[in-house]
Amino acid sequence: MRHDAAERIGKPNATEDEQFLERAPAGRPDFVDSDPWRALRILSEFVEGFDALAAVGPAVTIFGSARVAETEPTYELARTIARKLAESGFAIITGGGPGVMEAANRGCREGGGLSVGCNIELPHEQGLNPYVDLGVEFRYFFARKTMFVKYADAFVILPGGFGTLDELFESLTLIQTGKVRDFPVVLVGTPYWKGLLEWMRDVQLPAGAIAESDLHLLQLTDDADEVVRIVRAYAARAHDDIPSESELR
Repeated sequence: MRHDAAERIGKPNATEDEQFLERAPAGRPDFVDSDPWRALRILSEFVEGFDALAAVGPAVTIFGSARVAETEPTYELARTIARKLAESGFAIITGGGPGVMEAANRGCREGGGLSVGCNIELPHEQGLNPYVDLGVEFRYFFARKTMFVKYADAFVILPGGFGTLDELFESLTLIQTGKVRDFPVVLVGTPYWKGLLEWMRDVQLPAGAIAESDLHLLQLTDDADEVVRIVRAYAARAHDDIPSESELR
């Protein structure tokens, strides 16, 4: 029946998101292609995600480009950050795909942590990378992104494309509007992110689109150890089983 719905909107390889957002034709559609049925499928994704991730414990979500090759410095940096965070007691959550996601899952496994991948259905098949210990499959981006926020004590964001920016600004919006607690959002890669931060400060702020305090929702670094310090400082206040830096000395 999924293929029938895809053919109806003229895209044989249409994703679940496209089918969800497409208005049904006139008349009563088959029940399995109806919005009530699709709502149940959406609910099942949330239930499956909540059930799979409920016992993960302290965790950090790492975002970044799927197009980063293993030979690139960004891949190695993501791997190092994830390894150090895992050694500090954190699970690592990624989108489960290649590039930065693979590097982070790989580093997590090397550090002895729980490596989690929340994979998404795409028109071009994207399977879980081989370094995922706990994998959860999603059809809908919004259900998948909920898991990233719900189970993470921090977001660590390396260079990436539209998907990375989407996840970055959704997290900032949730914090800015008070919908979630003020957890750390750490940008890694000064040359990559500097222009964006300058635009926010020089254009958005004078225009009154954001407040001065909003600029402080982001932290920028190129140092893996600094990422760990930022995350630990927050998590030590949120979790009894994560000691602070001072307690480790």
